[in-house]
Amino acid sequence: MSDPSQVRADMKVRTDTIEEAYEFFLAYASQGLPTDANTSHPIREHLRRFDQALTGIGEFFLDCAQQLGASDVAPYKRFIEVIERDARDAQAAIQLVLAQPAIGSQTIDNLNASIHVRALLTDLFLIDEILTSLTR
Repeated sequence: MSDPSQVRADMKVRTDTIEEAYEFFLAYASQGLPTDANTSHPIREHLRRFDQALTGIGEFFLDCAQQLGASDVAPYKRFIEVIERDARDAQAAIQLVLAQPAIGSQTIDNLNASIHVRALLTDLFLIDEILTSLTR
């Protein structure tokens, strides 16, 4: 088993990146901006970081479960498949938004409301709590 504190720290970095981006999106959506074009607004950087944090997320959490000493990884694998599916769907939406020449507040508000993004966030809250409890 790996150092549990390091595994938890790695989990925190990944989940914090996603949560911070989502919170940033909420603030951006409330600004009523018609576009990010011709501005130095960091919305695209937050979208990119969110996208990157989703890449390989299933394998990442399965590895965390194993490193934290999950005795039977089968239930973890099944739920991690759900996370992967939700992450893939959320990532498709994020990449679609990133492909746009201009990103306004309404687009980000719609992204925030996406069931795929919300499902992913809920998945992350659950797996984080479960994996953290392995070392309590």
